This record gives sequence, C-alpha cells and structure tokens, in this order.
Amino acid sequence: MRPAQRTDRGLIAPTDWKRPGVRWTTRLTHTALLGALVAVGLGPMLWLAKAAVTPTQDTLRRPLALWPNGIDLANLAEAWTRIEIDKYFLNTVIIAAGAWAVQLLVATTGGYALAVLRPRYGKALSGIVLATLFVPSVVLLVPLYLTVLDPPLLGTSLLNTFWAVWLPAGANAFNVLLMQRFFANLPREVFEAARVDGAGPYRLFWSIVLPMSRPIVGVVSVFAVILSWKDFLWPMLVLPDPDLQPLSVRLPALQRFVELDVFLAALAISTLIPIALFLLFQRMFLSGAGLGGAIKGLGGG
Repeated sequence: MRPAQRTDRGLIAPTDWKRPGVRWTTRLTHTALLGALVAVGLGPMLWLAKAAVTPTQDTLRRPLALWPNGIDLANLAEAWTRIEIDKYFLNTVIIAAGAWAVQLLVATTGGYALAVLRPRYGKALSGIVLATLFVPSVVLLVPLYLTVLDPPLLGTSLLNTFWAVWLPAGANAFNVLLMQRFFANLPREVFEAARVDGAGPYRLFWSIVLPMSRPIVGVVSVFAVILSWKDFLWPMLVLPDPDLQPLSVRLPALQRFVELDVFLAALAISTLIPIALFLLFQRMFLSGAGLGGAIKGLGGG
C-alpha cells in the first residue's frame, strides 16, 4: 500500500525544506521569535519577582541588575503584615468565588435553554445575547451603577455588599454563547434516550448535560475567576469601603503610603494566585476536547 500523503502544508515547500540553508534559517528564525515571545510575556513577571526581594535603592539605581546588594526576603513578610494582604486577599477570594458561581449558573442554564430546550424564540434570544457583545462595557457603567444603587423590588442599595459585584458578573454573554455552542454539539441521541426514560428538563440538565460538559465548565470557570481577579473599575465603584475591597483596588490606593520594595512585594504576592490557577488548570484550559466543540460551533454557527 502506498503511504498516505500528507495533507498539511506550510509556507516552505518540502523540497526547499531539504536544503540546509533554508532549514537552518527557518529554525533560527523560530528560535528568535520564541525567545522574543518569552521575553515579552515572562519578562515583566520575572522582573517583578526579582524586585519583590530587592531593596528600593537597588531597584531605582540598577533596575536590571540581579541583587547587587543581596536579597531582602523581609519585603515579603512586611508586605503581608503591613499592607494586610491576608484581609484583602480573602476579599478577593470571596468576590472571585461569588462571581464564578453566578457566571457559571447563568452560563450553564442559559446555554442549556438555548441549545437543548430550544424555545420557540431561541434564535432571536441568541441574536440578542450576541448583540450585547458589541456594546462597550463603559457605556453600561452608569445605568448599571444606578441599578445597583437603587435595585428594583429590593428597596435597599447593594453598595458596599459583595452582591453588587456578583450579580453584574453573571451578565456575561460570551460565556452563555460558549456554553450554548458546546451543548449544541453534544449527541442529541443521549437527550432523547433520557427523555424516553422519563427524565424531565431539570434531571436532564443535572444528570446528563452537566457531567458531559466538564471540560467547557472548567474553561468558563478559569475565564470567570481570572476576569474577576483582575477587575478594578467596578469593584472600586461599588465597594467604597476599604475593608471590603479586593487586592486589585486596595493595592493602588496604598502605593503612596509604603516603600517601593514593599509595594512590589505585595504585587508579586497578589499575582501568584492567578499564575498558580492557570498552571493548575492549564491542561483543561488548553484542552482541545474542551474548546474544540465550542470554538467549532462559534466559527461554523
């Protein structure tokens, strides 16, 4: 049997790739580009890690030197106790956890309703949800703030409560569409078999759809946590009480009251959690099985 022909093609023809000059030039170019990407992507984080244990004078005089006068690990301990990172870190975790729960609830139920239950006006609803992606978030800032200030039916303001951050986080159209496209690519034969066995919409959602959707649930979870962790403007507006503010809001406010080395140490500590979260879930985050169906659906409609 003749070997199967390769269908993938690159910018360089196979005959040209066999030439040593072309091959080595291409490899050197790839190495240079990879090095540049690493420098641009990891350079600032590595410098922050270095500056976190470097005295202020060394950082100002020789910012690129590797500890000319030694390492000062006391910066980390002082940043933890003096800036009260533990308190603001707890606030950040609470805000991120609540925003994650609300986003996951809205995304899974909304995607399930549009993709599996398929209401009569489902296509129109999907179009409306998609249209919200084209509205700049800054345009919605004032009406959203007024709604939180005087929410309908509740009769009390949500300012200085975590609900003011949690509830608006659920209005994430991208997550709903991502879930919808993933659910739409699940085998409908399983749904029909479950309905024949007497499963209602709630049982179908909880026992069939969610267990089959763990990869996309993990991807949406990472998106939700990272987005909430780095959010600055909205928590600053709705949480004016410093005791409730997360790290992203409180650290810039304390910058003028602490030394540079302590502040950089606090920044380094605050960045460890998102990095650790990504490293922990990187296989799920980058999994083709998790994103393949959703991205295929987003591209193919």
